[in-house]
Amino acid sequence: MKTFKKTFKINAEPSDVYAAITNPYTIDLWSGYPAVMSEEPGTEFSLWEGDITGKNLEFIRNRKVVQEWYFGNQTEKSVVTITIQPDKENSVVTVEHTNIPDEDFAEITEGWKEYYFGAIISFFNPNF
Repeated sequence: MKTFKKTFKINAEPSDVYAAITNPYTIDLWSGYPAVMSEEPGTEFSLWEGDITGKNLEFIRNRKVVQEWYFGNQTEKSVVTITIQPDKENSVVTVEHTNIPDEDFAEITEGWKEYYFGAIISFFNPNF
């Protein structure tokens, strides 16, 4: 099992970043796929047509999201903690993803950088 931790600077206010990771309509805008998401702890979520599924554990509006991500019959819970801190008119976002199965680590870390936060960064910084 491995842990991934990375910090991203996003050209958006914390409330906008929070909406981008918790509002299913906003997730659809930056990911291109419908999402099942609720800010209710204990609810299940699904992203990228079920490629990512799990359970929502904790929410602190505009500051923090904690989720359990499912990996088959894994005994140790894989937990994602996303924290959002204001930085003037921008946000500093840190993702820590624990207990990633070794065989999934490269794909998951690339996904965080390219498809998850890479897409959110592009969403808030369109190249005109």
